[in-house]
Amino acid sequence: MGTAFSSSSSTPESRAMALAKAKEIVASAPVVVFSKSYCPFCVQVKKLLTQLGASFKAIEMDTESDGTEIQSALAEWTGQRTVPNVFINGKHIGGCDDTIALNKGGKLVALLTEAGAISGSSSKTTVTA
Repeated sequence: MGTAFSSSSSTPESRAMALAKAKEIVASAPVVVFSKSYCPFCVQVKKLLTQLGASFKAIEMDTESDGTEIQSALAEWTGQRTVPNVFINGKHIGGCDDTIALNKGGKLVALLTEAGAISGSSSKTTVTA
């Protein structure tokens, strides 16, 4: 059996609170990356966003006291349990592969600019990760 879902004191109430917290975090910043500090895919996405000059909020779920509940709530909300779990302008865009694909397709900078995470005067287009 896998250990994808923790059986610690997770209740419907704690999951509802975690979902509300996740939605509040997503609404509080143009770009949010739910991450784990040791995850190489999370590091890659945060590095890409930094190279593009984007401002973003990273939530390191391995250091949050309710990180497990937030991760479960994100899985319920987005259908994605893995990290990084990336949101731009309140919209779930996916994980590492999705973010890199948007960048390679030339769409990531436009999304970040539209969200106000990078200034419109930026001449950067894509970054090779």
